[in-house]
Amino acid sequence: MLEFLQYLVLGLLVGGVYALVASGLSLVFGVMRIINIAHGAFLILGAFLTYTLWSGPGIDPLLSILIVAPATFALGWALYKVTIEPVRTAPMASTVLLTFGLALVIEATMGVIWGNNATSIRPPYGSDSFSIGSFYMPKAQVFGGLVAIAVLVALGLVLTRTWLGRAIRASAANPTGAELVGIKVSSVSALVFGLGTAAACTGGAIVGILYSFVPGTHYTWIARLLAVVVLGGLGSLNGAILGAILFGLAETFTSAYVSAAWATAFPYLIVFAVLLIRPQGLLGARQREDASAL
Repeated sequence: MLEFLQYLVLGLLVGGVYALVASGLSLVFGVMRIINIAHGAFLILGAFLTYTLWSGPGIDPLLSILIVAPATFALGWALYKVTIEPVRTAPMASTVLLTFGLALVIEATMGVIWGNNATSIRPPYGSDSFSIGSFYMPKAQVFGGLVAIAVLVALGLVLTRTWLGRAIRASAANPTGAELVGIKVSSVSALVFGLGTAAACTGGAIVGILYSFVPGTHYTWIARLLAVVVLGGLGSLNGAILGAILFGLAETFTSAYVSAAWATAFPYLIVFAVLLIRPQGLLGARQREDASAL
């Protein structure tokens, strides 16, 4: 029973990190109806920026989030204005191709700057654990999970308690209506893309402590994150959080009780099973076919 509880807590902490990164992807889709294929590349970019701050000035990777998040928010805002905004109203296939191209550019840039060797961030607590009797929890997972949860709570407060949050929710629910009441949806979209980029890079700072990475690792992460948001329901922030927690638990328990070789594959089987029953995801809204054709 104690072992089960240990894996349960570990799965929830891992799920919290996934939820932080997936929240940005879900926000961007919810407001702009854009599937941002570059989201995984932003995550790895955040890991490399954190690595640079840790290996150079010696800034703790989790504290470096205070630098990485604002900087990458500005980067995301600028990239949106230059690359996404001109095609914002184009068919979804166009924006998917555009963000895929953006991911390739970011990957190449990271390769030029940091190289293509496996990189990892190993702070002093990276190999330590908290122990209470026979109950052990790795400090890196605990600290990373708690930081991810704290950032998620802060993001939730922004969305529910601020004017920006109300503007974001209005733009996601009814862009035309939002424009009629004075909300500039294009400006809100730029801010949301910046928030999504910052969330991805913040998650990257935590991921860099937990896993090794190379520029091409973003392919693995975008596949995982797309599975998470589809499982929860595209455009649903609560769905992304729920999907991320289920994904983290599935990976952890599969690795512990089945095989580490199946830890990556088994969560996707859960996604397939859920989508067979609820094609819109766990918390996604079913779209009427007659409405979608209009």
